[in-house]
Amino acid sequence: MQTIQLKISNTDYKKYNLENKEITFSDLVDIINKEYARKALIECNKIAEKEGISKMTMDEINSEINAVRDAKTNS
Repeated sequence: MQTIQLKISNTDYKKYNLENKEITFSDLVDIINKEYARKALIECNKIAEKEGISKMTMDEINSEINAVRDAKTNS
């Protein structure tokens, strides 16, 4: 197994809860992926609010999904 060293700011060290001196590469990838997913979700929420779709009910969402499915089936 190979070892690498990374320098990380104290802020990020605390932010990502990197209390262990050693973590696996897979764990680091998971931490990074979760952060990207979190940022993407925040951006999606901003877009939904801007476009006025953040207040849709589940019935409205399901109706939209069914309309798209029907359009694909009938085309």
